[in-house]
Amino acid sequence: MSDFGVLALLPPLVAIILAIWTKRVILALFAGVWIGGVMVAGGNPVVGTTQTLEWIVSSVTSDWNARILIFDFLIGAGVGLIYKSGAVHALAASLVRRVKSSRGASILGWILGVLVFFDDYTNTIVVGNTMRPITDRMRVSREMLAYIDDSTAAPVAGLALVSTWIGYELLMIGKGFDSANVVYGTYDAWLSSVPYRFYSILAILLVFIVAYTHRHYGPMLKAEYRARTEGKVLRDGAKPLMTTEVDLGTPKEGGSLWDFVIPILVLVGVSMLGLWYTGAANLEAYSQDLGWWTDLENPFGVNFLNYSFIESFREADAATALLWGSFAMVVVASIMLLGRRKMTVEEWEDTVVRGMKQMLFANTILVLAWSLGTAAESVGTGDYVISLATSSGANLGPWMPLIMFLSAMFVAFTTGTSWGTFAIMVPLGVQLSLAFTNGQVNEIVFATIGATFTGSIFGDHCSPISDTTIMSSMFSGSDHIDHVTTQIPYAFTVAGIGSVLYLLFALGVTSWVILLPLGIALLVGAWYVLSEWYGKKYGIPHGKVPIYVAEE
Repeated sequence: MSDFGVLALLPPLVAIILAIWTKRVILALFAGVWIGGVMVAGGNPVVGTTQTLEWIVSSVTSDWNARILIFDFLIGAGVGLIYKSGAVHALAASLVRRVKSSRGASILGWILGVLVFFDDYTNTIVVGNTMRPITDRMRVSREMLAYIDDSTAAPVAGLALVSTWIGYELLMIGKGFDSANVVYGTYDAWLSSVPYRFYSILAILLVFIVAYTHRHYGPMLKAEYRARTEGKVLRDGAKPLMTTEVDLGTPKEGGSLWDFVIPILVLVGVSMLGLWYTGAANLEAYSQDLGWWTDLENPFGVNFLNYSFIESFREADAATALLWGSFAMVVVASIMLLGRRKMTVEEWEDTVVRGMKQMLFANTILVLAWSLGTAAESVGTGDYVISLATSSGANLGPWMPLIMFLSAMFVAFTTGTSWGTFAIMVPLGVQLSLAFTNGQVNEIVFATIGATFTGSIFGDHCSPISDTTIMSSMFSGSDHIDHVTTQIPYAFTVAGIGSVLYLLFALGVTSWVILLPLGIALLVGAWYVLSEWYGKKYGIPHGKVPIYVAEE
């Protein structure tokens, strides 16, 4: 690795600047990788291009990466089968009979959003399409539905133990550990970072608070008051983004709720067993001085019952476990639909391919993100930033969660992508935090990981150019600008409280057991004060809109 000095910052900086300027994350990531290739090639653009292609090929052919890519494609296929079967509509039909008020509809939307935890795109599709006829009937504004949809998409998927996100998150953490030459279980680090993801946790909680109390503030207060008192779920002159079923086509009539429930339970159950099993295999091999056992040459040679679930979880091969779970999901869904002749073989094949197609964009970002990490490592980006940060002699370690949270928020909001931000910021945050802890993995490292992830999710959650923000408007049938303007005050409230908590971390309060309950208390206090203030401003006492009860 050559000493490029300050030029080592070029690959990620080019990616960030181009993403902000062009709003095209794939172009931006590729440009960052290419710049790194040209640098390594001594300025030769032809050799640099071939180096870029080699990095991309190695990203795809890496054993772990290949498992994650196939897992994503299988998740897309499984979700496609569930959606096409009409199971989502069956879920909506079973729910609508139990909802009698605007409060019930709002809370049900939140519950459904939390339950559809395995993918943010699927979340927006299921929650929006399922709840829209219900919330319309109960006079809940489309803006509120879009907010519920958006706030239980990326924030929930980023916290889920089994999702389309977790494999990628583990890879970014592992990239940081590898660059710092630190050996540590990535799943263990991921789990330990979850309680420090204050923005995601509090964003989900705020949705429940406003849904249950019907107390709002900002533009959402006007939108909800209009819907409840005038019956207008959209403002006059609004231009809703209508839903589209181009990718998967119109769902079948007469869908069954079990076509949704059983495949999802299989996905979670098999993935959890896989985590237990592969972790036990690693532990057994390690105890016998055989090294880390990751190739599964003897899949039936390990008695995973000898190890506790927590022990195994810390050393699990997450990519393999998730691959098993997603494959089992597709197999079970296929058997259920083909066996009952709900689909022909031709329809099944078409749906599987179309479902996989939905993951193509995400997997493209994945490959380029891995390649950008390789490029940054090759030119010494992490080493340069670490030497720059530590040269002053100041101990910035406790401040790293706050610094990375604010930095990730800015990058994600301006680019509209959490995954692109993960690729740039997470490995760097891991390296920096480890540099200030002398390679010791502790609360500073966990909090920095959590802060970087959740700061990135802030942008995916509320940036007007984020795909999930746009999809939330689309599947909720909301005017996109109305969705953004009504949601942003809630998002910034949570982001402000998250900043306060990371500031307290920097000042010495490092236990999440103290910080998280404090954050909840601050959230409730801020919500109460703001709803009171806006209620007085708009002439709506306490910012509380009426509860609408449907006539029998």
